[in-house]
Amino acid sequence: MIIRKSMAELEKMRRSGLLVAQILSELRGMVKEGVTTYDLEVTAEKMMQDAGAKSAFKGYYSAAANAKFPNVLCTSVNCEIIHGMPSKKRVLKTGDLLSVDTAVSLEGYYADSATTIAVGAITPEDEKLLKVTQEALELAIEKAQPGNRLFDISGSVENHVVRNGFSVVREFVGHGIGTSMHEEPQVPNYVDRNGENPRLKPGMVLAIEPMVNAGSPDCHVLSDKWTAVTKDGRNSAHFEHTVAITENGPWVLTRPSSSRP
Repeated sequence: MIIRKSMAELEKMRRSGLLVAQILSELRGMVKEGVTTYDLEVTAEKMMQDAGAKSAFKGYYSAAANAKFPNVLCTSVNCEIIHGMPSKKRVLKTGDLLSVDTAVSLEGYYADSATTIAVGAITPEDEKLLKVTQEALELAIEKAQPGNRLFDISGSVENHVVRNGFSVVREFVGHGIGTSMHEEPQVPNYVDRNGENPRLKPGMVLAIEPMVNAGSPDCHVLSDKWTAVTKDGRNSAHFEHTVAITENGPWVLTRPSSSRP
């Protein structure tokens, strides 16, 4: 069942979204050679605590891992797609791509966002990978209109990514979000001919998150049972926003400059 939110509920999600945006902005400013992914974790957790927010990730139980996630951030480097775990041993170096994903709950309402950050100078291919993944997210947001269907979002991502010579991850998808971190519907970054394709209606809120690989779409999960990596070892990028569908168009709840339509 897809749960539609009232405007009052969207305002609460907006407050969560602005906190997530603030955290990611702060972390982006910290990223440089020599910083560890654990340094970012410490900063993010303190910001959540200071704001009276609950981490959506820390303590999240995964049946596949048979464990609770231990951190407030996912920090995935280079060929790591998602769910990388912050570590004091993971020292960033020039040329790395760092994907940072986080989510919080304020007043019982969630918001989720991710960004991929270049550490210093990166290769032209990696620059293109970041650009195309960001563009795919923007194209998807443009399709988050009442009356459209879910696969208008999915298809816009897939078409743009493939046209530019990259591939979309199929094993992991975006999701509905609200009073739970994961709600219906699933939001794939490709058109799943066998999947549900609901019509978009005001009050729906989607975490739209293109995950794009430089090479093959294939991935596998490491022995830590969390970190998903590309099978071919090539780099991956991940951008995400929490987007509300309103009568007047999309409202990006995790983007400070996005005003209520």
